[in-house]
Amino acid sequence: MSLFIGTGHRSFAFGLALLPSVAFANEPLQELPSLVVTATNTGQALRDAPANMTVIDRDELARRPVQDLTDALRGTPGLQFTGVGMSRRGISIRGMSGEHTLVLIDGQRVNSSASVIAHADFELGWVPVEAIERIEVVRGPMSALYGSEALGGVVNVITRSATDHWISNLNINGGLPDHGYGGQTHQLGVYAGGPLVPGVLGVTVSGETRRRESTADRDDQALSEIEGHHADSGSVALHWTPDDAQRIDLSIALGEEERWRDTRTGGGMPREHQAQTEVERERWTLSHRGNWRWGQSTLRAYRSELVQRNRYTGGQTPSSPRQELTEEIVDGSVSVPFASHYLSLGGEWRRESLEHGGFATGEAEAIHRALFLQDEIDLTDEVSLVLGSRFDQHEEYGWETSPRAYLVYHASDAWTIKGGGGRGFKAPTLKQLSPQYSAIGGGGMFTIYGNPELEPETNTSYELSADYLGDSWSLNAGVFQNNVRNLIQTVCVSNCGIRGTEVRHYENVDAARIQGIELGFGVELPADLHWRMNYTYLDAVDRDTDQRLEGRSRHLANAALSWAPNQRFDAQLRGEYVGTQLGSAQGSTYTLPSYHMWHLDLRHHLSDRLTLRGGIENLTDERLTDESERFNYAEPGRTYHVGLSLSY
Repeated sequence: MSLFIGTGHRSFAFGLALLPSVAFANEPLQELPSLVVTATNTGQALRDAPANMTVIDRDELARRPVQDLTDALRGTPGLQFTGVGMSRRGISIRGMSGEHTLVLIDGQRVNSSASVIAHADFELGWVPVEAIERIEVVRGPMSALYGSEALGGVVNVITRSATDHWISNLNINGGLPDHGYGGQTHQLGVYAGGPLVPGVLGVTVSGETRRRESTADRDDQALSEIEGHHADSGSVALHWTPDDAQRIDLSIALGEEERWRDTRTGGGMPREHQAQTEVERERWTLSHRGNWRWGQSTLRAYRSELVQRNRYTGGQTPSSPRQELTEEIVDGSVSVPFASHYLSLGGEWRRESLEHGGFATGEAEAIHRALFLQDEIDLTDEVSLVLGSRFDQHEEYGWETSPRAYLVYHASDAWTIKGGGGRGFKAPTLKQLSPQYSAIGGGGMFTIYGNPELEPETNTSYELSADYLGDSWSLNAGVFQNNVRNLIQTVCVSNCGIRGTEVRHYENVDAARIQGIELGFGVELPADLHWRMNYTYLDAVDRDTDQRLEGRSRHLANAALSWAPNQRFDAQLRGEYVGTQLGSAQGSTYTLPSYHMWHLDLRHHLSDRLTLRGGIENLTDERLTDESERFNYAEPGRTYHVGLSLSY
């Protein structure tokens, strides 16, 4: 049921999620996917997209063990997985905070728990791996289309859609560490999709269960180095095409997670206990997409809810036993071709509410309204220009404007040059802005209060890149700069360093300049080998102090050597390098050392339907705390993986 309808010089794809994507995560410009949608919200070739983008396709995900988005995005240029506490990770794009990365599912916002719930990474596991068709990553601000939270970039998970014949997949994976400290994994995923009424009504169903045992700290086995994790998720979607011009989708996705870790309290009389977290997720979506004589239209209504419950053993009481984050969104757009222009006009209404014991009334709510306008202009056959802006109305700040301009020039069949600039913003969260909010943090170290005087964080960015696609090799290079103002951080205002009485406020304290260089290369080698790599140099500086920003590595690199001697077997060796970065604790700054990791993936197609996979993650058993005890996140030790995939 993949239906394409052309209007003017653009194509609108009802079956976007079905399109093949073969650009690798750590590869420059190669064989390109037919369409991507995240850069303009309209379908176009990756080569034409007005943004620096990476596409990770379903085949690439199937080659290696993937439990959540951090696993799926490993090797992507410009991405670093920064610690957010409790051994959890956030996605940092080009040195921007993980709170500035917006996660989408089929272009729809996912609860941004990272910016609302402390130490949260819950937006990274909403979609079962079996339900993913591809992942599109935009490096750079996309507030002109998506508003707040897209200050650093966008990760858009495109799900699979029903086709005109039934497709089913079953995947089983297991992982066994080669040490006795826990960390075993298992994963079972299923997917089925096809027509209920051929050509009219289709259905897709997916489900997944995955578990990772907690990993004990090798130096202190009473503590967990990596928390345990058990998650169950599933989704059902109906796809109705009443005629050749319309498609209506209705879907529901549900999920439950359990997290647990062994820890101990701070202070003079530490007490050991287990911290347990339960998370429930629910998401409903109803959408209509149409292709009319005058153009195209979309209209969507969706609701997502996330509930977190915390409890501690040993008589300990969590500071936030329950939190509930809800978003209700209605958005729509119309796109009209006119001569060499493709005009899009849209709007969004969003209600965000948070129930949290830190509010004096128990909850807070905000309503966001927005309009956006975009013009895709074909100046010549070789040159295209995108002009756009989004206008967001915030209850506290009034109207915020996020403009964007981007030029794409195809100098030849091999050379593509892209460049542009834009501005984005991120409003303070409900907790940060509320004068009613207070909460205990740092394990009882301090109390933090909201601040109604906060200003939005803003980012003005520029980038320029060039891509070359040869017969057997490819090359890309680019430069970028982010000028960030009014970064929000917690600041001690009284009794600093005195446990239990320290007071902190949220404040706009920093302006930052984050600039860098991105390089990528890929080449076909003799003996059925292919090598690809990317490198990012990052210069992230606090403009007030002229010091490096914390948690940003100056050098990031990824490489992969692939071997496919025949159609039945393939293997790849992946490597990643993370350079030195700064950290701080109790007013002192320190340097975290660099580290590198290697991974081996093997795959053999036993038949057209049955595939055997295996491999080793973290071949050299790199352990970050052996390099420095100050790392606030950990990598699993050497782990052997095996899996089976059945398609029918």
